[in-house]
Amino acid sequence: MSYLQAPLAFIFILGAAVVLHEFGHFIVAKLFKIRVETFSFGFGPRLFGRKYGHTDYRVSAIPLGGYVKLGGDESNAPLEGAGATDIPQEEMFNLRPRWQRILVALAGPVMNILTALAIPMAAALMYGIPATPAPVVSTVFRGGAADAAGLKPGDRIVAFNGTEHPKWDIIRGDALLSPGQPLPVVIERDGQRIPLTITPTAQVEDGETAGFLDFVPDYGDLPVILREVEPNTPAAEVGLRSGDRVLSIGGESIRSAEHVTQYVRDHKSEPITLTVERNGQRLEYTARTRSLPPDGRERLGIKPDEEVPLQAAGLMSSLSYAVDSNIEILRLTAKAIGQVFAGQRSARNTLSGPIGIYNAASNSVERLGWAGLFAMLGFLSLNLGIFNLLPIPVLDGGAIFLLLIEGALATIGLKLSMGVRERIQQVGFVVVILLMVFVITNDVVKQFSRTTSSPPAATEPAK
Repeated sequence: MSYLQAPLAFIFILGAAVVLHEFGHFIVAKLFKIRVETFSFGFGPRLFGRKYGHTDYRVSAIPLGGYVKLGGDESNAPLEGAGATDIPQEEMFNLRPRWQRILVALAGPVMNILTALAIPMAAALMYGIPATPAPVVSTVFRGGAADAAGLKPGDRIVAFNGTEHPKWDIIRGDALLSPGQPLPVVIERDGQRIPLTITPTAQVEDGETAGFLDFVPDYGDLPVILREVEPNTPAAEVGLRSGDRVLSIGGESIRSAEHVTQYVRDHKSEPITLTVERNGQRLEYTARTRSLPPDGRERLGIKPDEEVPLQAAGLMSSLSYAVDSNIEILRLTAKAIGQVFAGQRSARNTLSGPIGIYNAASNSVERLGWAGLFAMLGFLSLNLGIFNLLPIPVLDGGAIFLLLIEGALATIGLKLSMGVRERIQQVGFVVVILLMVFVITNDVVKQFSRTTSSPPAATEPAK
């Protein structure tokens, strides 16, 4: 990866997510003919920009979100600054019907969610939907979690951790978030349903403890390739290259990418022989794992992956795939955050701010190129959209919540005073600032301890 690729990817992903969010507010406000005073990427002092008509399009000093300043709306003045005083009443946001103000507030998160849906849907229409393996056990690693639970080759998983007829992605995701925690599983064997309990093996991966099931699902005859061979690693030094198809490892025929990963994990500091196919030729390489940066783990420096076939998809199946993908992201994110509140998971390894997003964007683009870039944009957009719907003053969800409270009070002849509204906004402002301080401090601590984790739940606010 070039030195410019990572920062450019970060700027594109964060910038696009924020701009799309603010564009949602902007376009709905314009449709209602509400004055838009400022369209800003970032908060704080203005760095540069240009004014068209009544709107100042600008970049501000603190790149932790963005905002659209609407005429007559002074609710977020501590963040946005005071507005103009000569705006005609018919263009003032605060004088519009409550339903219009709610729609303007909703438009930003909705735009982020639509972006998160559009990216996998477009990919499915263009390239197809990946065919994931059925939850049938192919190989059980001796002494691992599956072996201890009593799973056997040929078993079909019909329920996992409370989910009936789970897909393999759901099984793997739940296991990753549950290292060392017993999970109920029901398997089908010889026509009978058998309840078991499996405790995912805790392994440190990329600085964070994750759970592994120690079995391989039946992928059929899918080829396994080296998606990446890191430079200055044992694999690169003996001559392995990205794109090599792995035929065997340690004399064992390859069944899946997890098979390769598990074999390397079980044979640290031992000679590991890989037989690969490259341009029609069979080649054999032997290497030993060694401690590698950034986390000091013993590894070869390879990232194996299945060449999963893609199935052609129409409009509705592509939409269904996009919806299912985003629901699974939300499910895992909600589960991870729930584990934080339950004391089962560290907040440090769950929440991240700009540095964490930068690292995740860099890793995603390095491994997957353009596909990784847009996948990360979809992930961040979804998190921003949902986060901004939380009923925290200063965020869109807080604005909607206050409008709903005002509507309820209006039915009995009451209303919130300006003083109460300002106090609520001040509390919300403090909450957001504290959250920013926490995630940034958390990022710095993780960076210094070199424990960068995989894409976390994003917590960057955008109005």
